[in-house]
Order: sequence, then structure tokens, then C-alpha cells
Amino acid sequence: MSRLGNQLAGPTDPAADAGWEPTPRKGFFTDTSICIGCKACEVACKEWNALPMDDLGATGNSYDNTGDLGASTWRHVAFVEQSAERIETARESGRRLVDLGMPSVGAPAVPDGGAPAPSGGPVTDLLAAQQARAEGTVPDFRWLMSSDVCKHCTHAGCLDVCPTGALFRSEFGTVVVQADVCNGCGYCVGACPFGVIERREDETGGRGHVDGGEVPRIGIAQKCTLCYDRIGHDQTPACAQTCPTTSIQFGDHDEMVRRAHERVDLLRGNGFPEARLYGANEHDGVGGTGSVFLLLDEPEVYGLPPDPVVPTAHLPQMYRTAVGAAAGLLGAVALSFLGGRR
Repeated sequence: MSRLGNQLAGPTDPAADAGWEPTPRKGFFTDTSICIGCKACEVACKEWNALPMDDLGATGNSYDNTGDLGASTWRHVAFVEQSAERIETARESGRRLVDLGMPSVGAPAVPDGGAPAPSGGPVTDLLAAQQARAEGTVPDFRWLMSSDVCKHCTHAGCLDVCPTGALFRSEFGTVVVQADVCNGCGYCVGACPFGVIERREDETGGRGHVDGGEVPRIGIAQKCTLCYDRIGHDQTPACAQTCPTTSIQFGDHDEMVRRAHERVDLLRGNGFPEARLYGANEHDGVGGTGSVFLLLDEPEVYGLPPDPVVPTAHLPQMYRTAVGAAAGLLGAVALSFLGGRR
């Protein structure tokens, strides 16, 4: 498929543009409100994909020891501490989103006993959250935990710029790296608006030799494949299979988006106006993502760009501008030549 063809892919079925027969697009729904930070998803991902262990002391943080997504970390669980002031800021931000036209919600659900119904909020904060709703206050402290992963964008910048065809769009609408085709050029690294894909500098653990000198080998690009080898055999990706709270759900993309909207409505109706979706808008700068997230604060808090844009989005306009400039230059040269002959 052509590079620009990826940009013209339909908003919900990018696999069709890649030439695949119609197949339901697959994706993740990550509900951060019930993530407990156990990191089982990280371990399962590493175990299934035979990824090397991270340097557990690299971040200086005893909780978030992997730090970020990378070539050897395809799932990363973020830990964010929040004070009462920040929680109230998050809720005010959520109320403003609703005022801007996001779906309205009904009054908080209250069972016969008179106490607010459990919201299914973060497991470690559930009782405090229930009490806060009952008293109309916010808790003094909470953890936000979120398992991040490759977004498998509808308009994927990494796929657009790959010169070897190492990255391809699968029949499930996901973006996968072919290790035996990647030449390690690194173009995809800079093209990802989420900073997901990276090269593993030394894939084999050894070092290469050039003209008698020893240099690190340039590794191939690495990222989540959405367990392409598993879903092709009707199996659940390793991270979703092992998640003990169903914070990570896997299935048809449309179904994941539907569940995400229902969950947001439920949380808002039970006193969490800060609940919002990330990646479910097919009109954003990447055409929506295959990995949809429910967040309890603004995306920046989780290290996510608030308005991601695929770097190749403006290529058609750039080409038109370049052609116009070239035509103008040729015209000027022609006029100069004709004027010189008079």
C-alpha cells in the first residue's frame, strides 16, 4: 500500500485500505479507573514476547520502575499521585468538557439504602470515593494508574514513513513490525506522535565490528504487535488475558468504544465528572486509535499528548506547495531567458 494510502484510510476500517478482506478491527479498551498497578500486564507481555528485562533502578522510582514505553517495554503502567487540589482541578476540567457538548449524564445512582452506589472506581480508593460522594467532598489523596500501550493508530505515522515495508497494517487493523525486514533506519521513531516505537540498540546482546573497531549494533524497531501471533489464532493478547481486574479489555474495536462510552456515563453519573475517553474520536489528528483509554484526568497527566497529530498529515499540502513553487521558479527562469533574448 502507498504511503499516502494510509492517510486516506477510512476512520474505522484501516485494514480495508491496506487490501485485506473485511475483518472486524480489533483493539484494546483500557479502563484506568480499575487499574490497581499490579504490573501483571507488563510481566505477561515480556514473558510472551521474550522481551529483555528492564533496569529496575533506572527511574529512581520504586513504583514506576519501567518509566515509559520503549523497545523492550511494550506495556507500561504509570503511577500518578494526586492531592485533593489536583483531584478538584481534574473534576472541574471534566465539568467543562461536559459543558462543551460531551454527552450529558443523569443524577448519581442511589440505591434504596440511601448511600451512593459503588462506582467501580480505583480499587484502592473505592471506600474513600464512596464516602467523598456521600459528603460532597473530594478525597485527600489518590493514585491514578494506567497501563499504556501502542495506540495502533488509524492514520499511523510510523507506517507512512517506513521505507522498507517492515511495518504493515494487519487484517485486524493493527500495525505490526516485521523484524526480518526492518533495516533500523529509525524513521518510524520520530514519526510516532506518542513516542511509542523505539529501536533496541543491541538486539542480540553482542557488538559489531567495523574496520577493526567495535561499535554497538543498530537494532530493529520494536513495539506492541497487539499479540498478532495470538489473535490470529482466536486467542486474547497476553496483557488482557492476565489482567486481574479487567482493566484491559480486548475485542472488536467498535465494541470496545461502545463499552468505553457506557463506562464513562456510569462514572460521571456516580460522582466522577473527570472521567473522559482518549482515542475514541475518529476526527482527531490520527483518525482515532485502536487502543482506547478511559482517563480520570487530562491526558498530559498520564504522559499522553492532548491533541496527537500524525506527522505526515500535511504531506498532500506540502506536495502541492512544492509543485507550485517549482512551477513558479520555472516560469521565472523562462521569462528571464526570453527577456535576455530581446
